[in-house]
Amino acid sequence: MKLAFDIARRYLYAKKSQNIINIISMISIFGVLTGSMALVIVLSVFNGVHNFMGDLYTAFDPDFKLVPTSGKVISTDSLNYQQLKSSDDILFLSETLEHQALLKFRDRKIPGVVLGVDSNFNKVSSIDSIIIDGKYELKFKSEFRGVIGKRLADQLAIRLNFVTPLSMYVPKRKGNINMMAPQNAFKQEYLSPSGFFAVNQEEYDGQYLIIDIEQARRLLQYDDKTISSLAIKVDDNKDITKAENRIQEIVGNKMNVLNQQEQHAEFYKVMKVEKLFAYLILSFIIAIAAFNIVANLAMLIFEKKESIFTLKSMGADKKLITRIFMMEGWLISVAGIILGSFLGVIIVLIQEHFGIIKFMGDGHYITDAYPIALIWTDVIVVVITVSIISALAAWYPVRVIVGKYYSSSDMG
Repeated sequence: MKLAFDIARRYLYAKKSQNIINIISMISIFGVLTGSMALVIVLSVFNGVHNFMGDLYTAFDPDFKLVPTSGKVISTDSLNYQQLKSSDDILFLSETLEHQALLKFRDRKIPGVVLGVDSNFNKVSSIDSIIIDGKYELKFKSEFRGVIGKRLADQLAIRLNFVTPLSMYVPKRKGNINMMAPQNAFKQEYLSPSGFFAVNQEEYDGQYLIIDIEQARRLLQYDDKTISSLAIKVDDNKDITKAENRIQEIVGNKMNVLNQQEQHAEFYKVMKVEKLFAYLILSFIIAIAAFNIVANLAMLIFEKKESIFTLKSMGADKKLITRIFMMEGWLISVAGIILGSFLGVIIVLIQEHFGIIKFMGDGHYITDAYPIALIWTDVIVVVITVSIISALAAWYPVRVIVGKYYSSSDMG
């Protein structure tokens, strides 16, 4: 192996009779370099977007969300509720009750989601940090208040200083329906918004109205033990996976424990699929670029056919000669891989720490610089991927061409 490496290295730096071989070698290195650099950067961009979107969700979502395994609601009496509340893993626990509702303000009617929460909700989430107007207040003396998503508020054309209250309608769960007066088939509640929040996600900003759980239970005609989910804030010093398992043991098969990624499983699944497809497409482009190495090796083998005859005369077998030119291709690839990966890492780190590339437009963005994040395992994957592609691109052609010259009786 050392002999093959030494000869290949000599061929790489030796002066060629045809200058075009040197040019193709540079093109080959540049192709692998560009592909490696692009792959590192693109994978890092997906990492950055993934983390950025996760941070947006984190402002609204708790560490864990416990949802019933069957049905939309569950009674706390059916759970080991006191054991759950006294668990060492749990810092805060909040009861929530969620339901679709028709929201009406003056002449505007918009379907939305009413989320009733208790006094601990701002402790299990960072709802306070995303209030962009007004304040987080669900009850003032005996008057019920609420916070509403900014886009939903815009659709309703509601503002904080308006005297007219916001109306909420849901179908009655109890009692008979009088077909002569269908409006009586709905339960109605009123409130005045105390603040607007913005997660910068349509599923929240354009749908959610957060109210006091007492009012939500009254609106939905549930007792004070009924919930649709439990929101949990865990101790940061605890192992998150072990805490999840212990909480699941307490609630048993009555509820499922969802971590933050599982609360938005579809979104994270789409992100992973997009990253995979980007990886496959760029790998295919790198494979095409790697065929420059084949052209370079073919010309080099043609130029070194007399050396092949000399090596054969000295006892070198076909396997050794093939290994020499495979090593030549490997050296070209390694040069491109190392330089490309290094440049890719440098570019990613510069963007990650200094935010050189900004969003274009009027500046109404929740972040100024394009999000990006370096994961070193991605760099390792890039190095391995490009190495395999380059080796496979050169293996068969080198084997065939060397075999042709090695078997030829006329080496001159």
